Amino acid sequence: MDIDIGINDKSRKEIAEGLSHLLADTYTLYLKTHNYHWNVTGPMFQTLHTMFETQYNELALAVDEIAERIRALGHFAPGSYKAYSKLSSVKEEDGVPDARSMIANLVKAHERTAKTARQIFPAADKASDEPTADLLTQRMQSHEKTAWMLRSLLDK
Repeated sequence: MDIDIGINDKSRKEIAEGLSHLLADTYTLYLKTHNYHWNVTGPMFQTLHTMFETQYNELALAVDEIAERIRALGHFAPGSYKAYSKLSSVKEEDGVPDARSMIANLVKAHERTAKTARQIFPAADKASDEPTADLLTQRMQSHEKTAWMLRSLLDK
């Protein structure tokens, strides 16, 4: 059945493609954060272990929201590591960095993911796609706030 939500096919495709990049960034960030939750050590273990758990749980919910928006626009959401590795601007982790490096890596990944969301906004705005614009605003706000909180841990 054709989709008739007031957004033309070309715009829906462009927005869905952008959201696919955001989904890949978010999923890769989720995996990185979960990895750090499992493997963090040092004097801040309990604080970081708990903080990372809160963050990866929020990211897990975000992944679902982004994928479902892609589907609502009439496109299939990517859902494999192979697809995510091609689409994501957040890089996977090799090895286990120390706690301070984990924090710095997550700051960069959250900032990168916020940039990805921001890049989609013009297409959503042009198409009057308020649901996507709302989703993007929420994601940018979350990533920017999380980056700030993590960055604060790096102050001496």
